[in-house]
Amino acid sequence: MRVSSEPSSSELAAIKWKQHLMLQPPATASGCIWVHACSVGEVGSVMPLIRVLLDRGHDIHLTVVTATGFAHAHRLLGNHISISYLPWDLPTLFSRFLRTLKPALLLLAETEFWPGMLRACHRQKVPVIGINTRISDRSFPRYRASRFFWRPVLKPVSLFLAQSEIDAERLIAMGVNREKVRVAGNLKYAITAPEVDAVQLRQQLDAGGNRPILLVASTHEKEDEKILDMWPAWHACCPELLTVIVPRHPQRFDQVAEKIRERGLKLNRWSALENENSDASRPDVILIDAMGLLGKLYTVADAVIIAGSLTNIGGHNPLEAAICGRGVVTGPYIQNFRDIMDVMKAEHAAIVAADDNELEKIVSRLLSRPNELQQLNGSAALFIRDKSEVLARIMAEIEPSLAGLEKSS
Repeated sequence: MRVSSEPSSSELAAIKWKQHLMLQPPATASGCIWVHACSVGEVGSVMPLIRVLLDRGHDIHLTVVTATGFAHAHRLLGNHISISYLPWDLPTLFSRFLRTLKPALLLLAETEFWPGMLRACHRQKVPVIGINTRISDRSFPRYRASRFFWRPVLKPVSLFLAQSEIDAERLIAMGVNREKVRVAGNLKYAITAPEVDAVQLRQQLDAGGNRPILLVASTHEKEDEKILDMWPAWHACCPELLTVIVPRHPQRFDQVAEKIRERGLKLNRWSALENENSDASRPDVILIDAMGLLGKLYTVADAVIIAGSLTNIGGHNPLEAAICGRGVVTGPYIQNFRDIMDVMKAEHAAIVAADDNELEKIVSRLLSRPNELQQLNGSAALFIRDKSEVLARIMAEIEPSLAGLEKSS
């Protein structure tokens, strides 16, 4: 299979329209598994499934609709799969696309229900399975009102693996045969805990190994100041506290370090710890001035604040903490992960503060009451335990369709 390197921004614009119009056909990958995901969110969701399929020797071709999805897919797996934009939903374009690609199976993510695509797959006998299917509150009334149209359009799909019982019932209300609908769960929960020597990592942060660690994950501009303003209250109720701050963007490392020093706090930087060149033997704050460590740090944290939520950023993914058995505390701005956070709150695995004052009080309470903090973390572990098995359920459902497919050498 031909695999392309990540294109430049100037190349992206030209590629987009050429591939939409089939002026630049996809790489020939006869017998591949074709996965379609619209944009960044859907691409991220299907990546765990794609990795499993790659590990099993299947060739993968991924199609997307948006430029951001295209770039994101290249960053994640551009050296292992072929990627192209989806053709415009016209019969002639899709017929050419399928004749060129010759896929053995289409895995269709979420609600990418393109009539021309599905008709072309039916005519060229390409099996279609809907994965991670979700019918939103907003779109369901329209789908239900036009079910006379969608019933024949969706008929070529042999199986829908819905995210939830609600999504399954909505598919049925749209005219999909009940026997074709099963609930598998949401692929965004298909994450695994990082491989890390937690004992060594904790000792690197805290040589004594007995200080409570408060991890502040993925801070943005102005959030570090808010956290540092709250720090005296947290230190007062937990004098042994070690605060670990992880800025979201590397260009802010020096800026955050200066803000910490301005408040007279003892600071260690991760880079100094790695080089055994730290200037504070017992720091108040450790600044993580390196990328790619956050997932590992969740395994040694006692309490976790997910930033991006103290200002109107929209929050960051709390599942990376949950898979390590850590509950989370956030500010009020969680709109980017509201559905996940709603479930985590309902299962007592997350606490959302209404404002900065409440956030300070919540963290102070958790640090003062270790039993309550342990309950929060325990609830997170229980929350993720069953949901993280979604990938195994999806693989079990699509296994019959994978049997006999040609694999790459």
